[in-house]
Amino acid sequence: MKIGLLGAGTWGIALARMLSNTGNDVVVWSAIESEVEEYSQTRKHPNLPGMTIPQQIEFTVDIKSACVDKDIVLFAVPSVFVRSTAAKAAQYIDDNQIIVDVAKGIEPETLLTMTQIIEEELVKKGKHPQIVALSGPTHAEEVALDMPTTIVAACHNLETAEKVQDVFTNTCMRVYTNQDVLGVELCGALKNIIALAAGIASGLGYGDNVKAALMTRGLAEITRLGVAMGCFEETFTGLAGMGDLIVTATSKHSRNNKAGYLIGSGMKPEQAIKGVGMVVEGVNALPAAMQLASKYSVEMPIVEAVNAVINEGTDVKETVVTLMQRDKKSELPKSALDLSFEHTVIKNRKGLGMKRVITYGTFDLLHYGHINLLKRAKALGDYLVVVLSSDEFNWKEKHKKCYFTYEQRKALLESIRYVDLVIPENSWEQKKTDVHEYHIDTFVMGDDWEGKFDFLKDEGVEVVYLPRTPEISTTQIKHDLNANAAPDECGGYS
Repeated sequence: MKIGLLGAGTWGIALARMLSNTGNDVVVWSAIESEVEEYSQTRKHPNLPGMTIPQQIEFTVDIKSACVDKDIVLFAVPSVFVRSTAAKAAQYIDDNQIIVDVAKGIEPETLLTMTQIIEEELVKKGKHPQIVALSGPTHAEEVALDMPTTIVAACHNLETAEKVQDVFTNTCMRVYTNQDVLGVELCGALKNIIALAAGIASGLGYGDNVKAALMTRGLAEITRLGVAMGCFEETFTGLAGMGDLIVTATSKHSRNNKAGYLIGSGMKPEQAIKGVGMVVEGVNALPAAMQLASKYSVEMPIVEAVNAVINEGTDVKETVVTLMQRDKKSELPKSALDLSFEHTVIKNRKGLGMKRVITYGTFDLLHYGHINLLKRAKALGDYLVVVLSSDEFNWKEKHKKCYFTYEQRKALLESIRYVDLVIPENSWEQKKTDVHEYHIDTFVMGDDWEGKFDFLKDEGVEVVYLPRTPEISTTQIKHDLNANAAPDECGGYS
């Protein structure tokens, strides 16, 4: 396999070594000529002691030679350089390549994740390759020494994720797949902020109790935001979420943890960042995290506290007191009765003898036609699950422009008495997973999809196509409302 790796930081070099040692042809690009000369000659990286760079790895300052005729082009530059690097590389990339990104962050100006930035720059040049986010608890210092590591390859196209899984899996690295790309990338960016908080706590002299609390409640904050943005909740308890958070908030190798410790010990944030000597991604992620929390009306008190210390100069100890004196809350997001009912009906295969039905849709501008279809779907069973297209899925995969956000459409659906549960749709391929996870008996769609989902019969599911309500069309309603309305940056209408 021919692999071009863009970026010569610790993570990039550790991956380059691993991929070369497993039989791949690796070329590493850096924009810094002195780096290329040093690594080519010494075969050492100053921040990876004990590691030798294989002789067969080629270094170059020519980005074209790192991209052309490669099976995989791997982005391993800091998040702040992903856009400029993608813009440079775009003209040399073709649609048959797989792009893999290992940078973690969110661009503050656009609120785009790293794969979204890469995609945007490639599309400008008319390029549409598959893009995979590779993320998880993977410190370069350990990967460089062949210590066992696990990671997640996330792509909307499961087949592409599995190809990357095959290339990166070896005796030292175990790769899992995930189709929730946005969820995986949110985890990778936001866990760095919680790691800053954990480091600050250690610098203040606090013990393990505080660190455990920060990680647990920090993960709850990240999960709340992710679910509000249409991600799978399970992603946040997986390797990219909980796994990466634990290692980043506790490890001696963590730049974010170290920066936080220096701040808690009394250093000014800018001094602490300089003291780390490498990019502290948690600091870069703060502006976007604050904007996303506001945009999706999600409470993120730990993120807000870290932002107050780093960007607003708030006293660290006073910030801790403010956090501890917040209003009292329950740990459960729903009542115990609601949670017990959902667990019994959805997670227990035997349940209460209920027949479970599932249907999919965008359900924008909810009207009688939608409600009538939901009513007839519910009549086929006892419990109706509606899988609602997320904003990102609508915009990027369905190419639909919606008047309402995912959360607004979800709230409307939940108000209908026929609907028992609403979950997000993030990919075309998730239907097989959904029917098994929610123990579905009957799959329902409108008859304009006749025959398209018969493959689910092989999963032991009854497939029913219901006639649409005549003379009612969401498309016509949108046209009548405002045929020429301009979509906003989220794919909806202002």
